[in-house]
Amino acid sequence: MNQKRNYQKELETVIQKEQKEGRTPKLLLHSCCAPCSSYVLEYLSPFFAITDFFYNPNISPKEEYQKREEELKRLIDEMPMKNKPVFLAGEYHPEEFYQLAKGLEDVPEGKERCFLCYRMRLEEAAKMAVEKNCDYFATTLTISPLKNAQKLNEIGEELCRETKVAWLPSDFKKKNGYKRSTELSKEYGMYRQDYCGCVFSMREREEQKARIEQEILQNNGI
Repeated sequence: MNQKRNYQKELETVIQKEQKEGRTPKLLLHSCCAPCSSYVLEYLSPFFAITDFFYNPNISPKEEYQKREEELKRLIDEMPMKNKPVFLAGEYHPEEFYQLAKGLEDVPEGKERCFLCYRMRLEEAAKMAVEKNCDYFATTLTISPLKNAQKLNEIGEELCRETKVAWLPSDFKKKNGYKRSTELSKEYGMYRQDYCGCVFSMREREEQKARIEQEILQNNGI
């Protein structure tokens, strides 16, 4: 049996190596939203020159997409960082997400549909990393307890071999990363959504809330 990899330790090794060599490498960081990005930017900005790339055609509706984009820009503007990231917005074409999700609409959150969504976003991040001549690319998605960090790292490593841009391994929820992101969200009054972003995760979340409400009513004899 293969030993489970510690992506946080691998990340620390990369940072230590770059610091020892006196470098501040260029990082293309795919960001899904401001709350998830907050801790990641706080953690990585002392060590990397970051281009923060907001590319998430899975997010629906468009008003939700715009709200998350504006919150991320506000966070970058307001949060003090040693190396201030550069914000970069990708194009918003939700039809690309619906195309890849065809036939997988009823697959539970966290399964094959999500894996395809991971790949779609990371492929664009890797492409942008090449275009911006970055040394590394990464994603904030691994901070979420609901995201599969192993799958995200596997996809990143595959794209690294294709593009020759180094993948920065991560599991940002480690070292209380997720907890810190909730603290920063409160500190900056950030909008925190209660679903991943796509219409399918929204539907699943609404169904879950309805079940909880029904259980509360039943428990109270209503």
